[in-house]
Amino acid sequence: MLARLKQMKAHFEEIAEMISDPAVIADQAKWRELIKEHASLEPIVAAFEEYTATEEAIDEARSILEDGSADREMKELAEDEIKLLADRSAEQLQNLKVLLLPKDKNDDRNVIIEIRAGTGGDEAALFGGVLMRMYQRYAERHGFKYELIDLSETEMGGVKEAVFSLNGRGAYSRMKFESGVHRVQRVPETETQGRIHTSAATVAVLPEAEDIEVEINMNDLRIDTYRSSGAGGQHVNKTESAIRITHIPTGLVVQSQDERSQGRNKEQAMKVLKSRLYEIYSTVQAEKEASQRRSQVGSGDRSERIRTYNFPQGRVTDHRINLTLYKLPQFIDGDMDEMIEGLILAERTKLLSGGEE
Repeated sequence: MLARLKQMKAHFEEIAEMISDPAVIADQAKWRELIKEHASLEPIVAAFEEYTATEEAIDEARSILEDGSADREMKELAEDEIKLLADRSAEQLQNLKVLLLPKDKNDDRNVIIEIRAGTGGDEAALFGGVLMRMYQRYAERHGFKYELIDLSETEMGGVKEAVFSLNGRGAYSRMKFESGVHRVQRVPETETQGRIHTSAATVAVLPEAEDIEVEINMNDLRIDTYRSSGAGGQHVNKTESAIRITHIPTGLVVQSQDERSQGRNKEQAMKVLKSRLYEIYSTVQAEKEASQRRSQVGSGDRSERIRTYNFPQGRVTDHRINLTLYKLPQFIDGDMDEMIEGLILAERTKLLSGGEE
């Protein structure tokens, strides 16, 4: 591992020289690629330099112990220093192992989130609205830009289906664990006997695909326009600004009706289509890498029940890592970091136990 880190540091320094070369700067595509690689290596190199400095300090302290001219007090101080530095070195080495773990290539991407009401009728749709607002509040807390793409509501204000994007660096790394079935246990507003009902909503999280990764033949698409429908919005039902796109080879259907402009809705729908196709292609590739998929926390399968929100007891439980938090009101207000950090830690732990030296 140390030999690999030395090579990475040398490569990092090499890139630093290249990005200041006028000839490289003139080639903007290459320059941007090198800048991106330099930024990805920087935290690893910085951590390696800290670890190296600690090891050098340990060597200096050991040389005092081996120095015949050093007095007893100096040697005692050196022994204390070695103990302190050894703990720091072990911690830094562990941090380096985490930094060297295979990184999900999608982590820095924007995300598209789809919420669909599941079993439970109106109550499931109302819960879908809770989840949608929860992710909105989380986006606000982290500075991600929220963009609504498509929304289908019930008369009671619930969400039958919602599609929206969260844009910002690292959005996918924070949200990727949300894919799956979210179950809610609470007393519905319409329940007169005070009985607790169980319902569910399904969440899908897609990394936003870049144009260069997904090529779409326009001849494979059927594009229909229609009038927007649903509660709110002055443009609803007045113009045929809504767009529905069908990808004929796969049968995928996407739509966007939140924007007033037909062109903007088409752009949003194409973004969702590319991301869904990217997910399909990525899943096929991931199945070829079964060992890597087994090391992940949860499969991301939309049919997998991942979390339960119990309103009477004020708790939220993630079943993949058996973590229960008794702060449900704060959680659905977007205070999700403790849960997300737990999921990230669990994934890192599994990857580390797989062993990459």
